[in-house]
Amino acid sequence: MKFIRKLLIIIILILIILLSISCLIGYTTYSKALKEKPLTTRVDEITSKEHYTSYSELPKVYIDAVVATEDRRFYKHGPVDFIALARAITVNIKNKELEEGGSTITQQVAKNIVFSQETSIPRKLGEIFASYELEKNYSKDEILALYVNSSYFGDGYYCIYDASMGYYGKEPKDLDLNEASMLAGIPNAPSVYSPTVNPNLAKQRQSQVLNKMLGERYITQADADNIIKNVIVEDSLKKDK
Repeated sequence: MKFIRKLLIIIILILIILLSISCLIGYTTYSKALKEKPLTTRVDEITSKEHYTSYSELPKVYIDAVVATEDRRFYKHGPVDFIALARAITVNIKNKELEEGGSTITQQVAKNIVFSQETSIPRKLGEIFASYELEKNYSKDEILALYVNSSYFGDGYYCIYDASMGYYGKEPKDLDLNEASMLAGIPNAPSVYSPTVNPNLAKQRQSQVLNKMLGERYITQADADNIIKNVIVEDSLKKDK
């Protein structure tokens, strides 16, 4: 019994040490990034762009598509969704491959505007500190707007306005369900899901988005079926693409 207690104490101490080291690495990584350029400056650079699209200018159907696809509990959790993170770890271990990331929309904003797209443990840890700072200073709606204005949509489009105009010839506020569900799925892998590059894969990704929206009851089965079965990707894009 004494041996088990000692073992548990040792395990707890090791976990505390590992957590402390992780926090130190994350904070150091984040602090280094801020020395290059403060967080508020990075955010201001995004919001001051000519075609920045504010939250109020985003149609509900697109907001629903993004939240359902990227972070369905976005408005219910903090900067880090520990439930989603635990689920992602479980799925990845079970399937022996990296299928789920568990990153929140806030963490993706931190990655987009503070860090590079390079995947590393220090960067992921620093991303957590940046996420807490973002949610400390900005509302969920503002963070969601930052996400769609700092994400890459393929074809050289680096924000929702450019993607909406480039693919469909219309401003974001005028997007319909077909267009919104297509654009919501692209940032996950722009080079793969760009509708002008891989129409079939883009359609498959759109189906995933629609199913997630259906799961959250943002749309009906009839809405999803109408697009999945009847809409041809090439026909819905700008004719001069």
